[in-house]
Parts: sequence; C-alpha cells; structure tokens
Amino acid sequence: MSTSNGQWYPPEWPDRIRALTRGELHPVSPRRAATVLLLRDGADGPAVHMLRRRASMAFAGGAYAYPGGSVDPRDERDVPWAGPAPAQWARSLGVDAASAQAIVCAAVRETFEEAGVLLAGPTPGTVVADTTGPEWEAERAALVSRELSFADFLVRRGLLLRSDLLGGWARWITPEFEPRRYDTWFFVAALPEGQRTRNASTEADRTVWIRPADAADGFDRGELLMMPPTISTLRELLPYGSAGEALTAARDRDLTPVLARARLDGEEIVLSWPGHDEFTRRVAGKPSGPSEADR
Repeated sequence: MSTSNGQWYPPEWPDRIRALTRGELHPVSPRRAATVLLLRDGADGPAVHMLRRRASMAFAGGAYAYPGGSVDPRDERDVPWAGPAPAQWARSLGVDAASAQAIVCAAVRETFEEAGVLLAGPTPGTVVADTTGPEWEAERAALVSRELSFADFLVRRGLLLRSDLLGGWARWITPEFEPRRYDTWFFVAALPEGQRTRNASTEADRTVWIRPADAADGFDRGELLMMPPTISTLRELLPYGSAGEALTAARDRDLTPVLARARLDGEEIVLSWPGHDEFTRRVAGKPSGPSEADR
C-alpha cells in the first residue's frame, strides 16, 4: 500500500505489527547491505542515479531505489585497496574493521553489478575510464552469479578498490516486523569521468538520472514510489550544488542507525521513524486474516 504521496508500505504490515506486539512474531536478524547514491553534475546541479524495482520483487517491488544489495561473505577477504583503511571506515560506520571492509566492498561491487560503474583504478589516484565491452560484461555477470568474488575480480584486472571515492551518508535498518530485513549503509559517490551507467540489474525495469528536487517532487505528487530511507536520503541531498559538495558533507554525517517503531493505539497502528517525523503514519483497520502465529 502507499499513502497519498509516494511513500511505500507493504499491505501485510498491519497484521505483522499486531503479531509482533502480541509476541507471536519474532524478528529475523537483518542482513548487512550497502547502497550508493551515485551523483552526476549538471548545469542545474547534481542528478542521482535511481532504478525502479520490478513490481514482482518480494521486497519493495515497484519502488525507486539506488544500486545496492547484501554483503557477500567473500567481501571480507583481502581486497586490493586504496583510500581510507577499513579501520578508519570502522569508526565512521560503527562496526569492526572486517565488517567495515565488507560493507565498503559491497557498496563498490553492487554499484558495478547493478549500474556498470566501477569505483576502482590501477593506481591510488586513477579510476577506470570505461567498463563497457564483452569482457567487462562477462566478469560483471560472474560477480552477479557469485561465480567470481570481487577480490579475485580486482586482482585479475590489476585494480585497487578506491574507498576514497565514497562518503558515508546514512544507515537504516528494516523494521522488526518485516520478513526480509537489512541493516543498510548508504554512501554517496560521483560518477567517474568517462564511465556511464546502464541498467545492468535484473531486479530493475527502469533506470533514470534525476535531480533530487525533481525526485522529491515526484514522491510528493504520488508519482514516484519510494520507501522512507530513499526519500529521506534524497531530501538530504537538496542543499548541495555538486557531487563534490555532497562528498565533503559526508565527512560529518551522523550514521546512527534509523529503525522504525510501531505501537497500537486502539485499533490503529502508529508507525514512526525516530528523527523523521514526515513518515509517521496512523494505519487504521482490523486484522485482515489469521495472525502470523497461525501461518
């Protein structure tokens, strides 16, 4: 379901929230994930690369999002690296060094898998200028299928992961009443010169470059469906006139995780995200079927 704007809520949430408050539903542990707000400067300011998830997707089907996905356990392997070390990232991401490496690695890997953009280069000060062609595509497909690890891919290509091209932006955790949960770190990055995006994801049916203000307007009009983390991070880009400004601002970002809260108020459910009052909603109605404990 969605509200009068483009905010997205799954129709099963009310029943699951009731089951959670009754102790019939036990939260699943969230999987670590990373996503990247890829920015490209233009005459009217930066645009962000977004994809629309296929309506058939079990999680956030039909919603606009950024390239991203779950951490692969192999992302913790030794990776050819340039830029801030995992220990430095650990302090800003709020995790240990091994987890920080895996999260940053996932952000770079997923951006290549889903958008064809690679934040890596042969030296600490360079970045790949072109990732098109059959050989690149074959390796990208091997990464998607998990036939190839990202570390092995970089070694094969003689490349270094450029962690300095990323800036930590936000951290959101999927609500406890969701059956699929993710602990997701959001990053910002500028599109490397010479590279171009493409719809490389099987999970998306459309990709766009859009100004954050235009995307936010589309959300407000109910034309672009988005989940709270997406529209929130979009709005937080509005003050910045370039990708460089956003990356500079990322140095001082607070990455305290945002986790939704839900409570019952009579027969209404009150949904809220601490620090994000615009997403607070009261959902009316009685249970639509058997409880989670009966399923």
